[in-house]
Amino acid sequence: MRVNADALAKVYAKSLFELAMDAGGSDKLVEIADELEQICELAREDKKINLFLSSPVVDVTARGKTLSAIFTNSITDLTLRFLLVLNNKGRLDRLESIETAFDQLVQEEFGRVEVDVITPVAIDTDSLATIKEKIHAALGKEPVIHPYVDAGLLGGIKLRIGDQLIDGSLQTRLRNLGEELKNNGGAAVRERYEAFMDN
Repeated sequence: MRVNADALAKVYAKSLFELAMDAGGSDKLVEIADELEQICELAREDKKINLFLSSPVVDVTARGKTLSAIFTNSITDLTLRFLLVLNNKGRLDRLESIETAFDQLVQEEFGRVEVDVITPVAIDTDSLATIKEKIHAALGKEPVIHPYVDAGLLGGIKLRIGDQLIDGSLQTRLRNLGEELKNNGGAAVRERYEAFMDN
């Protein structure tokens, strides 16, 4: 599942976004977004790469030279320079969060919005299409859907749209009911009982 973009990540992502727009507009945005995604994917798949990027014990100068050796002529100069800035500032460990924030900015530029759909079991394509239509109708943006399975959910669905979490899971509904009973006690139960008896 994608990591959340914190405030610091958004600052770095905004700077990179502006530099990319100046360097080549929409095409450059897409190119850099792809490069960042691939680098983050490498770090997720390979623990050694992840440790190399995130460890505070790795010498900053040595890491910078290694980054240059690995990525020169493999990624755009702007992406490489950005990685070197993050390295010098001790922020390479935030790369995944920055990549999420940058991707959100790119999607907004193209009138799209990233949506994580989290369910207890894999969701079928018809249901995903329905969710996509409803989000499009509500937001007026084209949703880019990322389905995830969380076997820990009892039922229902969670949606993460950008930084906003919409929690329709069964656990949350049960927790809310428990809070209501705890706070309102017998009054809530009595009201429901009376409403039931009146029918």
